[in-house]
Amino acid sequence: MADYNVIVIGAGPAGYVAAIRCAQLGLKTACIDKWINSEGKSSLGGTCLNVGCIPSKALLDSSHHYYFMQKHAATHGISCKELEIDVAAMQARKANVVKKLTQGIGALFKKNKVTSIEGTARLVGNQQVEVTAADGSKQTLTTDNIIIATGSVPTQIPVAPTDDQLIVDSTGALAFDSVPQRLGVIGAGAIGLELGSVWSRLGSQVTILEALPDFLATADRKIATFAQRELKKQGLDIHLGASVTGTTVANNEVTVSYKDNKGEQQLVVDKLIVAVGRKPNTEGLGDIQINERGFIEVDEFRQTAVPGIYAVGDVIGGPMLAHKGSEEGVMVAERLAGQKSEMSYDTVPWVIYTWPEVAWVGKTEADLKAAGVAYKVGQFPFAASGRAQAHGDTTGMVRILADAETDRLLGVHIFGISASELISEAVVAMEFEGSAEDLARTIHAHPTLAEAVHEAALGVDGRMIHA
Repeated sequence: MADYNVIVIGAGPAGYVAAIRCAQLGLKTACIDKWINSEGKSSLGGTCLNVGCIPSKALLDSSHHYYFMQKHAATHGISCKELEIDVAAMQARKANVVKKLTQGIGALFKKNKVTSIEGTARLVGNQQVEVTAADGSKQTLTTDNIIIATGSVPTQIPVAPTDDQLIVDSTGALAFDSVPQRLGVIGAGAIGLELGSVWSRLGSQVTILEALPDFLATADRKIATFAQRELKKQGLDIHLGASVTGTTVANNEVTVSYKDNKGEQQLVVDKLIVAVGRKPNTEGLGDIQINERGFIEVDEFRQTAVPGIYAVGDVIGGPMLAHKGSEEGVMVAERLAGQKSEMSYDTVPWVIYTWPEVAWVGKTEADLKAAGVAYKVGQFPFAASGRAQAHGDTTGMVRILADAETDRLLGVHIFGISASELISEAVVAMEFEGSAEDLARTIHAHPTLAEAVHEAALGVDGRMIHA
């Protein structure tokens, strides 16, 4: 008899959610995780909770408060003559947020009777997992099923090797103990923009080098253009089509060599963040089939080529988003328990936590044009929103794309205040195959930011009221 019905490898958002759901469904479950935090202690939650989503949002919120006090408080009749930055206090607050949430997962494991095992896991068969503890001791566990949820790690590039001092990855960028005067960022994706925003708000002169010629190439073009313009106004110096060719560290500063349409260029900074993406974390897992890009191969229900072994989250590719991995974990857990669970990848929302935020779900205009799909557009500016005006954040818009014939929602794109929250309404509507008319006929409370979604839906049919 196997020790467990299910062993989950990795306690990030995909793994810990899968483990909890398995246990809820009556499956004897263990979750193996090797994360050790800066205090040398085991810490559940993976990259997301320890050095990713949660700590970055904590710093984004802290830096936004400072930026607001410095730039906008006076318009609300609030003055502060001696505004100061205490980076140590910000970092302490961030650490406390992380500690509460990571410890919370441990409590959830206990509540749901998930066995938490500290150590490094390696597959030694389709029903066996070898666990190596921090002290080197080993144990082999048997199981009916295995769910791999080992996540991803920052991508390294040869032209800018990290040294954890002057050249850092996203993890290092969350741990600065002072505000760098000059900060370089390689990569203008979500991670680069968010980390660049944190330190720019606190006073850094931030230069972002992006190799691609288009800003936020996967986003709606109008939203991306609007966002780029606004971020530049905030102080982010964004260079597109800039390919980094090398870095040199000397005299406690970094010289970055890059090439753009003007030829060879150089940038000198005090710190450099390498934020060029992430790669699947499969090192040391054992005998598992991966593709040419390093991702574990799975079928539509996330089962690998070996029966009984599944993989979810960043390690299988697709959108590297915590919520995508969590839902995959739930789907696999429920299928292991005999349920006919599925998930839709057409309604996975994307969010970039700059200020204003960028969020979208579904297709862009470029996608629809490439597919030859006829569509209608409704667009509403936050400048015409009473709630946004009262809040003092009127930058941005909501754009809704709907099928020209059926009116079915095909994509919703938001740049503006609380876009990360507003996009959920669109996700729900699209999950139920709703139409622009469904949103337009739904009563929204007044005054709210969500009214912008309502007005954009009205705009699909050319009947906006307030713009």
